[in-house]
Amino acid sequence: MPDESGYAMVILVTGGAGFIGSHIVDRMLSLGHHVIAYDNLSTGREEFLIEARRNPLFKLVKGDILDAVALQQVMSGVEFVFHLAANADVRFGTQNPKRDLEQNTLGTFNVLEAMRISGVKKIAFSSTGSIYGEAAVIPTPENAPFPVQTSLYGASKLGGEGLIAAFCEGFEFRSWIFRFVSILGERYTHGHVFDFYHQLRDHPEHLKVLGNGRQKKSYLYVQDCVDAICIAIQKAQEKVNIFNLGTNEFIEVNDSIGSMTEYLKLSPVMEYSGGDRGWIGDNPFIFLETSKIRALGWSPQKTIRQGIEKTIQYLESNPFLFERADRDSFLQVNSSHQKRQCTGEVR
Repeated sequence: MPDESGYAMVILVTGGAGFIGSHIVDRMLSLGHHVIAYDNLSTGREEFLIEARRNPLFKLVKGDILDAVALQQVMSGVEFVFHLAANADVRFGTQNPKRDLEQNTLGTFNVLEAMRISGVKKIAFSSTGSIYGEAAVIPTPENAPFPVQTSLYGASKLGGEGLIAAFCEGFEFRSWIFRFVSILGERYTHGHVFDFYHQLRDHPEHLKVLGNGRQKKSYLYVQDCVDAICIAIQKAQEKVNIFNLGTNEFIEVNDSIGSMTEYLKLSPVMEYSGGDRGWIGDNPFIFLETSKIRALGWSPQKTIRQGIEKTIQYLESNPFLFERADRDSFLQVNSSHQKRQCTGEVR
């Protein structure tokens, strides 16, 4: 971040072609920084960087955070790291348990070790409200007692947080750790709003919902998220700075469906899978206490409903996003089918 003298830094954004990462890239470029986006493009999209690539201060490096050598090479000359590269899909963690460990925990270690070797001392990290598990305190503050972990995703992110804190203590790093609720907005490519819109796009008369639809969730518009990150980095100067990011409201999944169908002018027949959660690790109530970031002068500018509507507007205007979603769904189904065949589970 520029100081009062307007000093511009060289910034590395891992996952810089992703949903939130690409918005960080755009914001940092707008502030006059030199920005390197590092992304293996497994879920990130070059389309999200069209405007960035017109800027002479921007560079895209195609690489993986599991490639320690490549990370060390790209880290040369970098002064600040935004680490957003991760496996972000909570639902399928039990189908591939190693993925969260490798991409979220070991990948974070690789980033930190490349920073240490290269002399980079500052990192902002995208963590998650999922680390609170099924919290006993709601709204949940940053210093809440940690319950038993309920998802491999949350556990892997908590491992990443621990590594970052240890590097801050051992190697004089400074860190900003952000525990997000679900983020919505332009370039959004996974999550229940995406999934519901995808279904309604294909068959507007019918909607399948995991769980009973009464799970309570909080959401945050992506530009409000980026605003909070920037303010925290500018104003919070502890060795380890941890912030919850979310709105001061929550809604049931049924309410978010209602907002979507009302906006789209649809009345689908609802089909619920049942139970109080949609998948293993789906917490029935996520609502984060955000007074710490608000004390720095930040507040969200969009309500949850407005965030949902902005997301749908973007999805309507960018149907190309569903081509990969359809392909990935096909591969997921066929992979699961093959596994069942190998274990004799096909009936």
